[in-house]
Amino acid sequence: MSSAATRTAGPDDLWSVDEHLEDVLSAVHPLEPIELQLLDAQGCVLVDDVTVPVSLPPFDNSSMDGYAVRVADVAGASQEFPAALEVVGDVAAGAADLVRVGPGQAARIMTGAPLPPGAEAVVPVEWTDGGLGEGPVSGMRARSLAPGGAEGQVQVYRPAEARAHVRAKGSDVQAGDLALAAGTILGPPQIALLAAVGRGTVRVRPRPRVVVLSTGSELVQPGEQLTAGRIYDSNSFALTAAARDAGAIAYRVGAVADDPETLRSTIEDQLIRADLMVTTGGVSVGAYDVVKEALSYAGDADEAGSGVEFRKLAMQPGKPQGFGSIGPDHTPLLALPGNPVSSYVSFELFVRPAIRALMGLTDLHRPRARAVLKADAALRSPKGRRQFLRGTYADGEVAPVGGAGSHLIAALARADALIVVPEDVESVEPGSEVEVVLLG
Repeated sequence: MSSAATRTAGPDDLWSVDEHLEDVLSAVHPLEPIELQLLDAQGCVLVDDVTVPVSLPPFDNSSMDGYAVRVADVAGASQEFPAALEVVGDVAAGAADLVRVGPGQAARIMTGAPLPPGAEAVVPVEWTDGGLGEGPVSGMRARSLAPGGAEGQVQVYRPAEARAHVRAKGSDVQAGDLALAAGTILGPPQIALLAAVGRGTVRVRPRPRVVVLSTGSELVQPGEQLTAGRIYDSNSFALTAAARDAGAIAYRVGAVADDPETLRSTIEDQLIRADLMVTTGGVSVGAYDVVKEALSYAGDADEAGSGVEFRKLAMQPGKPQGFGSIGPDHTPLLALPGNPVSSYVSFELFVRPAIRALMGLTDLHRPRARAVLKADAALRSPKGRRQFLRGTYADGEVAPVGGAGSHLIAALARADALIVVPEDVESVEPGSEVEVVLLG
């Protein structure tokens, strides 16, 4: 699956960030389209253009509760000299048989009801006596039209221009217009539009199913008692939340102890619900780097094109990375470092674009911007490494948050940007312009 197999690389060879990302994206392809009911399609990406089969609104209708009238009949109407009109009927929303409004006549009309033939405008009920013959009314009383059928009279106290308070047929969209373009992510407004034009189902690429698994015998689940030498598992929660934020359906698996066979068994069990696997921890060079031992390329290449390769990247944090595929369906797997900041930065750079590629999107990456560095001292960066420092961005300026340590979760929680220091830069002075990755 990975193009890594064709790349000549020794164990100490460094991959660039761009090379690793290109390798990941070259092996990840959009999921096959499926037809879904509208609510099931929320968060999915539209596969085909959707055109409007019928204009919206499909007919001229009232935007107010009031009276449908002819303009000439209310011209010059005032408090002192109201226009007295005969009420010839009611027009409710959904009405099919409509009364005709002739000279000197009006029809009671509800919001959304079709404009009856002969009528040219709608006067709100607040401009009338409400059909009660008691002068202008307001408040709740004004909003309740007088009961009754065709009989009665209404006093109108203001003139109305042609088409006043009338929603024109097709004023929202016209039949044949493009409603939604292929590639649109379906949120609530888009679901509403699909329903409004009569679509009950829609063809989309499904949201990718991402399984997140953390490793380490030292990990304890939040809520449990923390004993000596152990820490709470935060990575799996952070990465699962990040996967959902990227648009995936994400499943979090409890931390797996440092045992290669247990890890392999757990991953195999999870493949049935995974379009993408993400592990965190166990990818460095330690004696207990279980992911590397369990899924190393040579040991897992039991299927053509299958296997996970572990490599070193010229970046900080996040130097150790793993990528490949596993299982009969060649499910892509990204193995991230175990340090909290390293795993999160790695997710943003590599996993998030992979998820969006699976969704069929073309805009895969977080937005980037140029910003002026606001700092008390110069930023230092190791030569030959692309460094990603946490920062806060506002109004074209970015300030570092915390240090460069890959364990500083509290600093990460305050950051809304990553400050990018290129490989060939070892020092960035305050006031310099830098590139930032916007996380918000």
